[in-house]
Amino acid sequence: MPRARDTRPRHQQIAAELRDLIMRGELSPGTQLPSTTQLVKQYNAANATIQHALKALKDEGFLDSRVGKGVYVRDRKPFVIDAAAYITPTPGRFRYQLLTVDTIAPPADIVDGLQLAPGATAIIRTRILFHDEHPVELSASYYPAEIAANSSLARAAKIRGGAPQALTDLGFPQRSFADRISARPPTVEEAETLDLPDGTPVIRQLRVIYSDNERPVEASVLIKGAHLYELLYRQATDAEST
Repeated sequence: MPRARDTRPRHQQIAAELRDLIMRGELSPGTQLPSTTQLVKQYNAANATIQHALKALKDEGFLDSRVGKGVYVRDRKPFVIDAAAYITPTPGRFRYQLLTVDTIAPPADIVDGLQLAPGATAIIRTRILFHDEHPVELSASYYPAEIAANSSLARAAKIRGGAPQALTDLGFPQRSFADRISARPPTVEEAETLDLPDGTPVIRQLRVIYSDNERPVEASVLIKGAHLYELLYRQATDAEST
């Protein structure tokens, strides 16, 4: 079986090579990149192609130009998100903006996740997460209307203590969750709302939260720009099985 060929434009291929070096630490923060002339020779590419590749990495926050000095790797650390925790809002750093609260017929994956009966509705709360006033995550959280209607989850206002406290008050404390992680190109709305650089994929995180007796009480779809995040997973291992 013949190997697949990389048919991406040359500037995307070069950007991918440089991005990989930065993410692996081979090009550390503060490192000056070779000159454009050197990169042209190194990658056997036209000057315009190199400039296009560097612009893509600048747009993503990996590189920074210094007038009269050159192009340098920025001290840009990804948001390392522990998959077992939400981001806690912090004054001046992280904040959420509530966009909408509504009662809807949820999409199929949410119906499956919440184990809803045919025709059942859900409360949806959509939000944007900002970091230093830059949009970094879109979220849509769904709650079965049969338990969330007429509660603080159904009102268009911030919830004191957040959704975990609201669910606890309703008698459904959060006990566990399951995540499904995927990556894909963004929709037009996602690209524009998150101000994504051209060609940047998104991480899609579908989280289902369970209460007592494994009852699903919340399903959230979290959309993040893949250039900003790393997801961290920890799992204890059984030494006897190795």
